[in-house]
Amino acid sequence: MSKIWILALCASVALLSACSSGTNTKVTRLDANTVTDLSGSWNDTDSRLVADEMINDCLGRPWYSQYAQQKGSVPTIVIGKVRNKSHEHIRVETFIKDIERALINSGKAEFVANANERADLRDELADQQGNVTEETQKDAGMEIGADLMLTGTINSVIDQEGGEQVVFYQIDMELTDIQSHRKLWIGDKKIKKYVAKSSVKM
Repeated sequence: MSKIWILALCASVALLSACSSGTNTKVTRLDANTVTDLSGSWNDTDSRLVADEMINDCLGRPWYSQYAQQKGSVPTIVIGKVRNKSHEHIRVETFIKDIERALINSGKAEFVANANERADLRDELADQQGNVTEETQKDAGMEIGADLMLTGTINSVIDQEGGEQVVFYQIDMELTDIQSHRKLWIGDKKIKKYVAKSSVKM
């Protein structure tokens, strides 16, 4: 009798598994630049738009023309730490890459690798010593030093009542002269989102 119950139980589990795996899933491809906002959380659109706007503002301020006139060249910038102090998990690395892209595409500044990337490059440089041909071997001590460092923070505030909430993000960034520690630019970008969640009753 016990064998019958075991067989019946196995059949039920198999049936339930088959039913659950039969769920229909619809996938629609979107353009990477399409603005999408499903949850109200920080997303790729926020990252891209904030980076573009803040870099445009930074390089469009009076300090830039003054610096270029004094130095006779465009500034060399490195990205320092961008700290996430918001209520949610944000992939800061993606935001930093968007900033790097905006800087390079502006044509108004040179850009050098950050500390982590430099460590990898130095490892590769050390590995080349004695392992590659003399004609292709790269020399140590030839790095370009950054003139300025860009740093920032991402903060957020939530105001919630029932199924409604307002999410407020504030992104602050600073550009600092590495030699003198003089701050050349301070900028901020604010994002406010209203999110309404309806309760579904079955």
